[in-house]
Amino acid sequence: MTTAPRKTVPGAVGTDGDSHRTPAAAPGAGGTGKTRRPRSYEALTGYLFVGPAVILFCVMGLYTVGYGFALSFATWNGFTPNWTWVGLDNYADLLWRSPVYAPRVRHAALNTLWVMIASPALTVAVSFPLAVLLNRVRRLQSVLRSVYFLPYVTSGVAVFFAWQYILQPDGAINYLLDSVGLGSLSQPQGWLGNPSTAMPTMIAVTVWGHVPVAMLLYLTGLQGIDRSVLEAAELDGAGWWRTNASVIWPLVRPITAIVMLLNLRESLQGFQTFLVMTNGGPGDHTNVLGLEAYRLAFLKNLAPTLGLASALGWILFAAALVLALINLRALRSKT
Repeated sequence: MTTAPRKTVPGAVGTDGDSHRTPAAAPGAGGTGKTRRPRSYEALTGYLFVGPAVILFCVMGLYTVGYGFALSFATWNGFTPNWTWVGLDNYADLLWRSPVYAPRVRHAALNTLWVMIASPALTVAVSFPLAVLLNRVRRLQSVLRSVYFLPYVTSGVAVFFAWQYILQPDGAINYLLDSVGLGSLSQPQGWLGNPSTAMPTMIAVTVWGHVPVAMLLYLTGLQGIDRSVLEAAELDGAGWWRTNASVIWPLVRPITAIVMLLNLRESLQGFQTFLVMTNGGPGDHTNVLGLEAYRLAFLKNLAPTLGLASALGWILFAAALVLALINLRALRSKT
């Protein structure tokens, strides 16, 4: 007598103790599983998104920097097909050897040094008290903050031309001085036409443009100070002046270092204000190193001075780097 074969139900246990289960479907094998993209596909997608920015940086950044560095060792007027390699002659001509360029560079360096000393110091001296006063205001604080920040967001060239008009012989400054009986202080040549007042006036305009950012940085730092520290100072009998000088000022010292560094960099490399308002005049009394590099690059007609301009630019870069390292070292030692 023959016995019919048994049918095995999936998941059931047979009489011989063996379990017969169907294996689970692997993900991606069809059915309900989701197909997962390979990791290489995700990496390729990321590279495609980042690639244009990297290419643009290499072309506009690395290539330009390398090209300018190589040009600092050559003479070229920008039109001839080939450079003339001169090695370190451009640096020597700018620093001491050339009777034409070295005196101009030294004079511009002295003017730049005055700007580098006065501009950061005055910016800190003006912006910190403004931030302290603004931090105590409870009404219209956002409005006043916007008003103080207005010089920074206004178009630079338009503001410089406005200042140039105000400082003319018949401008608003002289008119205001005459109106209040201080006509002896007015400048018949204009504040930018008198060699003795041109550089101080330019420093004042530069500080006016730097104060908004510095003030907001200080204001951010003041609002981050723990209130209990100020209350402890008040309980110890410290007045307003003592609290700001002995408690608040040391706490915002890192912000002061940042403000100083930003102003030093701008004073060393910036020249737009001087270019628009005075173009280095009168008689090169407001000529700075950035403006001198601009002149060597673009205002010498077909003279082969692009190499000199590039060399001067790299000298400015090296000076800015040294100042940044000194400032960073001082900041670490203080904090």
